[in-house]
Amino acid sequence: MKKISRRTAIKGALAAGASTAVLAKVAIHSRPALAQGMKQIRMVPHADLRVLDPIWTTANVSAYHGAMIYDTLFAYDGNLQPQPQMVGRHGVSDDKKTYTFELRPGLKFHDGTAVTSKDCVASLRRWAARDGAGQHMMQRVNDITAPDDKTIKIDLKEPYGLIYEALAKTSTPLCYMMKEEVAKTDPNTQITKHIGCGPFKFVESEYRPGSRVVYDKNPDYVPRSEPASGIAGGKVVKIDRVIWDVMPDAQTAASALINGEIDFFEVPPIDIIPTLESAKGVKIEVLNKLGNVGYCRLNFLHPPFNNVKARQAAQLAVSQEDFLQAAIGNSKYYQTCGSHFTCGSPMGVEDGGEIFKMPMAQRQAKARELLKESGYDGKPVIVLHATDIHVMNQAAQVIAQNLRQIGMNVQLAASDWGGVVTRRSIKVPPEAGGWNVFFTWGGGNATSSPINLFAHAATGESAWFGWPSNALHEQLRNEWAAAPSLEARREVARRMNKNMIDYVHDIKTGQWVGPVAYRADRIKGILPVPEILPWWNVERIG
Repeated sequence: MKKISRRTAIKGALAAGASTAVLAKVAIHSRPALAQGMKQIRMVPHADLRVLDPIWTTANVSAYHGAMIYDTLFAYDGNLQPQPQMVGRHGVSDDKKTYTFELRPGLKFHDGTAVTSKDCVASLRRWAARDGAGQHMMQRVNDITAPDDKTIKIDLKEPYGLIYEALAKTSTPLCYMMKEEVAKTDPNTQITKHIGCGPFKFVESEYRPGSRVVYDKNPDYVPRSEPASGIAGGKVVKIDRVIWDVMPDAQTAASALINGEIDFFEVPPIDIIPTLESAKGVKIEVLNKLGNVGYCRLNFLHPPFNNVKARQAAQLAVSQEDFLQAAIGNSKYYQTCGSHFTCGSPMGVEDGGEIFKMPMAQRQAKARELLKESGYDGKPVIVLHATDIHVMNQAAQVIAQNLRQIGMNVQLAASDWGGVVTRRSIKVPPEAGGWNVFFTWGGGNATSSPINLFAHAATGESAWFGWPSNALHEQLRNEWAAAPSLEARREVARRMNKNMIDYVHDIKTGQWVGPVAYRADRIKGILPVPEILPWWNVERIG
């Protein structure tokens, strides 16, 4: 029997396309229509939106949701420089220990109430409890206060030069401003009210998990006067409605794009790109130039990965090249990398990464030796397996195979990505419903910062999922934050990268860029922003 490649199968499905196009049309046209003359955009996001609290989770799709309906005090522009967003006048005291922000006029929540400094103080505190950069900042904060309805003051114990960067960052969770009553929700509990202050309103009555998410233009939003740049500047909304159509099947999404049923497909598999490139009106573009960094998170709380030798064995076993070939496929879009801080970025050092250049047979032999020394007893290693996202589906299978090759008893726990997001937060032992390994990725810009990416913290049970703990790493992160120059920070990053590889903070699986596909004959003005997909500034032209 002739073996059929995945690419051939996809091309055949797209060429035949009638059934998938019909599925797309049924899924789309069964939904309520807009009033005549209203402008809308339909997109297929990379995942279903299961968590509506963008502070509680670091899931990118929840951050996208947050960027639609909330706003931030500061924001990165297109040059990755922090700029005031909700803030008007601002300044810092001569001793660099007091920051003062004044809210700009016209800021309102979607229920019509004015945004006040008390809302912002409560939002800052909740965000800081969940975010790595926020936690690092709060170690140096005496107090955050609201002297009046428009003023926010941050009083520090010592000068700290990363305040603006922390509040402006695009890595999850972003520092979104919520109503005080909502922001006072326990940081470890998801919010139940979704009252934003941003350029779009969440249409909760039309929210269908697993199917669609709907946002309408907020007519009361007052944008800044500057041109839009990154997620900074004037968030001018030029459309009436944005609809996310959740389509886990890439063939269905690609057919819908080619047939004009949707306008934007966020994460088309690389092997579909040639077919989409040849479709009339479809454009392929890389919006996030630093791309993505993949990594396996190992659970430090339970065997076998509470033992450093078991972690080192897994690090040697997992092959970046195996993963990249399976999940991305085209070497034009990917690269192997020995840095925890994004190759190609200012901090993209690879000290300690020499082990990844060893021949695979040698790596596996060393990994088996380390696994034996760790005392691994053959108990199942639970790998969380998201089946609805191509990259994650492939990653889990490659990781499982790599670990089996060195003698681990691996079991895949299959679910959609929403299920992984829920289960990865559970700290109980794997046999009681917990986990040992899951795969994810972070934006290259976020990953390049030892502070801004929460996943870089090694603070034990207050760290990100996997809960790594290493005192030297935390000491080096503090040194990095206090370093007086770019080169000084790079020198600290060298020591930090080697240490992270030694204790196996997590296992990097390489870097890749992910092109988006959209109908250039229908929309224009998409802003290239790392880690966020904004829909302000976008125009409907067809």
